[in-house]
Amino acid sequence: MIVTQDLSKKFNDFQALDGVNLEVSAGEVLALLGPNGAGKTTTVRILTSILRPSRGWAKVAGYDVVTQDRKVRSNVGLLTEHHGLYNRMPTGEYLDFFGQIYGMGPEERQHRVEKLLNDFNLSDETKRRIGEFSKGMRQKLALARALLHDPPVLLLDEPTSAMDPKSAKLVRDSIKDLRSDKRAVMICTHNLAEAEELADRIAIIRRGKIIANGSPSALKDEMLGLPIFEVRLKENLDGRNPEMPRGIDVIEFGSDWLQYKTDHPKEINPAVLEKLVNQDYKVVSLQEVPRSLEQVYLQAVSGGEEDNHVE
Repeated sequence: MIVTQDLSKKFNDFQALDGVNLEVSAGEVLALLGPNGAGKTTTVRILTSILRPSRGWAKVAGYDVVTQDRKVRSNVGLLTEHHGLYNRMPTGEYLDFFGQIYGMGPEERQHRVEKLLNDFNLSDETKRRIGEFSKGMRQKLALARALLHDPPVLLLDEPTSAMDPKSAKLVRDSIKDLRSDKRAVMICTHNLAEAEELADRIAIIRRGKIIANGSPSALKDEMLGLPIFEVRLKENLDGRNPEMPRGIDVIEFGSDWLQYKTDHPKEINPAVLEKLVNQDYKVVSLQEVPRSLEQVYLQAVSGGEEDNHVE
């Protein structure tokens, strides 16, 4: 659904994108992460045929972003950081207007407008002018506009920005429901917990280059090493060093806990428990130490200072 090859963009002497290769298949959600100025917005603008690449190419829903720009725009739902909503228009009239732009018939427009307003808890605001909306309500309306023509590709820039927790959860749940074998979704966000919750794959961009790309679990293994497991014991160790299965080394001790690494927990963890029990240790718990996407992100972008130019 989204494919880029050597995608590059230069503004005068500033290299905003430099050889970006991405692929987002139907049924997949990709989160594009990066510091301000890393190239996220430039990527989205090229994928919506707003900007032309300086080098390389991109296809969206099978259409070339340069030579088939009209087809690209009609197959993309776009949520930008700055919504460009028409403040004087009533909500229902606004969405109906955009439905006409997309070439939708009257019955189809009415059905989609009613459904989306209901989905985003805006059905009681049909006749209310957009200028009276809160930031969170504007965000939901902008997302409804992006979904109006049921596009096969969604590009969402900070989809839950300025929302209260309840509204943000509603939007996240909606994005999960949008995942299908006919649709690809790309999200640009600074909310790392949200990215980890929603995305099948994470791509991290810095200074116009993709520096990491993979599933959250794969990136954690790549950036942070093997998963760490922690055993909590009932009694204090008091300086004792429990014997572990062959090949397993304790990497850290506490008063009543110890940690070790393994990439084969299904085989190793039962062996660890058995070994400890045979030494008369009473095990309270054994669990993997949580590793966050934030740790991965900071590890990936720590190679240089952030650029704060064109994004």
